[in-house]
Amino acid sequence: MTDRSVINTEDAYLDAITQIQNGHGPIAVDAERASGYRYSQRAYLIQIFRRDAGVFLFDPPAIGRFDALNEAIRDEEWIIHAASQDLACLREVGLDPTRVFDTELASRLLGLHRVGLGSVVEELLGIHLAKEHSAADWSTRPLPESWLEYAALDVELLVDVRDKLAEMLVAAGKERMAAQEFEATRLRQPKLVRQDPWRRLSGLSGVRGARNLAVARELWTARDSLARERDVAPGRLVPDASLVAVVKAQPRSSAALAALRDFKGRASRTDLSVWWNAIERGLGTDDLPPLRPAASDTLPPARAWSERNPEADARLKAARAALTLVAESISVPLENVLTPETLRRVAWIPPEPLTAEMVGNALRELGAREWQIEATAQTIVDAFVEGNQTASELQKSES
Repeated sequence: MTDRSVINTEDAYLDAITQIQNGHGPIAVDAERASGYRYSQRAYLIQIFRRDAGVFLFDPPAIGRFDALNEAIRDEEWIIHAASQDLACLREVGLDPTRVFDTELASRLLGLHRVGLGSVVEELLGIHLAKEHSAADWSTRPLPESWLEYAALDVELLVDVRDKLAEMLVAAGKERMAAQEFEATRLRQPKLVRQDPWRRLSGLSGVRGARNLAVARELWTARDSLARERDVAPGRLVPDASLVAVVKAQPRSSAALAALRDFKGRASRTDLSVWWNAIERGLGTDDLPPLRPAASDTLPPARAWSERNPEADARLKAARAALTLVAESISVPLENVLTPETLRRVAWIPPEPLTAEMVGNALRELGAREWQIEATAQTIVDAFVEGNQTASELQKSES
């Protein structure tokens, strides 16, 4: 198949599976969503390329489940750029790989300065890949021909990129490192839905009082329900800033709400009763939210450590400096050598006794890969010892 037509019938789907099976080598996979336009994060286009088979553009809403395709290709290596972004929507339709080569991750591990697909393609293949449709509304039907061409190129070049990156990983002695990162990405579990998601409202920090927070909660909940029902991104119905403006203005009637100039959005007036009912629920409820979120295992921001836990602050600063040198020595970004959250957790409450083995165990429990433990455990121990000494000296000087 060499044209850019979209596969949206059962017969075309089954024929594509046969053609893909008759190809050879790894399989490039990509998915396009409608983030910012739709409530869901479902795939609205799935692209596949395999050598000697060609490019295939599938319409997930029309096809539904992809179990037959998954059965045919699941044990092959799948090439995905930034796999963590696409795996969830692929799995939602039944596509679940057993092996992944993540070209974005490989580019990071090799120290490439720019790791977006367009930049990687240009650097490794010398081909300029236009990315003007990356933020398009892929739920649009029919999809414009220029969008389909863009989508096809996203996978058509991925196999060549993968081959170049694989050679570079071997030359740099990083193939084991990459394999561990790819597998960790494939196995990573989705993040748990946070408690009180309405507290993510942008600008909520400027809202005072439990009653006003209750109104904000009800407005957010109403918007979320409406957005889910219509499969529209919540911010396209009413922006966060408009909801917060309503809370602060405290309108006392639906007419006053309608007259509020800062209350904007496509659904602000057409669904006025939805918002007014939410305000009334917030004003009348006895279930007032606490002024601050319930306690969790979230660590305080690093900027507060010097006052709340000066010893941990000294350990963290010493370890960051030491790991920066490690990152530079192996040409891997610091955040890929060890995630900031992992380092913060070990620095806040270090293991006892403070040995490389114990630090390694703590890192492993937090999800660090073996190559990361080998590269960082002893360095962290040495840095923590230095940090403890610095904190002790500061305490002496202050006393």
